[in-house]
Amino acid sequence: MKTTKQLYLLILFSAYAISLLIFRAWLTDSTLYKFLIWNLFLAYIPFLISQQMVRKRQRLTKFMFAFGTWLLFLPNAPYIITDIFHLTNRTFVPLWFDLLMIFSFAMNGMLLFFISTYQMHNILIKRFSYSIAWIISSGIMFLTGFGIYLGRFLRFNSWDVLSNPKPLFFNIADRFTDPFAHLKTWGFTISYGLFFLVGFLLINMLISSFMKTISINKKHIQ
Repeated sequence: MKTTKQLYLLILFSAYAISLLIFRAWLTDSTLYKFLIWNLFLAYIPFLISQQMVRKRQRLTKFMFAFGTWLLFLPNAPYIITDIFHLTNRTFVPLWFDLLMIFSFAMNGMLLFFISTYQMHNILIKRFSYSIAWIISSGIMFLTGFGIYLGRFLRFNSWDVLSNPKPLFFNIADRFTDPFAHLKTWGFTISYGLFFLVGFLLINMLISSFMKTISINKKHIQ
């Protein structure tokens, strides 16, 4: 799929999710779930970074900076799936509607996550090698799970690296130096990391099969 079409479809799906939220706010005169829009905005940041990196090959220093920034914001994309924690039957709005609304935002986040990681995976293959790219990409899935834990349960965010680094790094170091005291952290990280990894493998397989089908069809046409 061409990049422009891909972006238009993502924006269309995002607009659908936002329209559900706007309708709910109008119906209830409440902005209870307005945080979903901010979370969706953050989910677009790693996607936009990887889009730019795909278009232009950078020198190693610029690449490392862009990659580090991308990795820092990446957990924000799949983080939205944990917003389902906020789902409660608080108003006369049907629970199924709130579920659809939150799920729509979560699906946007997951799509942005997998598209962006797929793009970065291909960038890594071109810059390094196939095996190194897979090692790094696999590690990214577990780092993403860890990042979501930091955001959901410890309430840190990507900006805290600059604005509030001391408690952030203290909490991270504590979990690595004394892992058995933080089994919840590692249970969450490994479970979500495996989920992302399996999903990433599936996406890669589907895209590869799709590309092979297109190639075969072109040969038949010729």
